Amino acid sequence: MIKKILVGGMLAFFLINSVGCVALLAGAAGGAGTAVWLSGKLTQEFHSPYEQTVAAAQRALDSLKLQIIKEVKESKVTQLKGDYSDGRDMWVDIHKVGENSSKVEVRVGGVTPDKQAASVILKRIQEYL
Repeated sequence: MIKKILVGGMLAFFLINSVGCVALLAGAAGGAGTAVWLSGKLTQEFHSPYEQTVAAAQRALDSLKLQIIKEVKESKVTQLKGDYSDGRDMWVDIHKVGENSSKVEVRVGGVTPDKQAASVILKRIQEYL
């Protein structure tokens, strides 16, 4: 009896796990993954080329009236630094993940990061992609 319960529980676990993977793959095929808040940064991977994502980030910040004070660009990463509308520091890092994918990290505020403000920027970047 216990063996049947354990086997049934394991089957249910694997079924739930596999359904989650299918949903994850379906979301990834749709163009963009889900934003994740980690270490004070809002991070999201996009299925768009690196240069296109950098241009979208620049347009997004411009449309939000957020001035870029410093731009550091290398072959696989670009960092845009500026001030948020209320004077807090803001960083947008764009990383090249592959030929047609990029990762964007947004942080607003130094000591106490603001997830809501970072979300506004990230959503605007997504709109320009």
